Amino acid sequence: MAVVIAFDFGLKRTGVAVGNTVIGSATPECTLSSKDESPDWDGISKLIEEWQPSQIVVGMPIELDGSENPLKKRIDRFCHQIQGRYNVAVDQENEQFTSIEAAQRLKQLRQSGRKQKITKDEVDKIAASIILENWMQRNAHS
Repeated sequence: MAVVIAFDFGLKRTGVAVGNTVIGSATPECTLSSKDESPDWDGISKLIEEWQPSQIVVGMPIELDGSENPLKKRIDRFCHQIQGRYNVAVDQENEQFTSIEAAQRLKQLRQSGRKQKITKDEVDKIAASIILENWMQRNAHS
């Protein structure tokens, strides 16, 4: 395994990160806009074609009390659709707090120079890279 794509799925936007398991890196790639709460399949197809991943990782929000998040069924469906359309292995990774961590990372970057407003697109793609980093750490020894 080498190339992995991670998705931070959302009804409005889906953050995307690309990683390499050999060197253990994850890089924010882009944020895809959903159309009527449907994933941007054209954008996803282009990413799959460009990167040829051997694994897909999708963030799954888990509530603090362990209960099912309202998006769980939509994310499960998204995972099944990806697996069916592209014949690529799909795994899920807990994404709890990744958007908060992404926003904190961006604020730290802003404090060190740039003063631009933090956009939701930036938060989403950085959250995807955090999801991928967490997944790679969890799977490093397997």
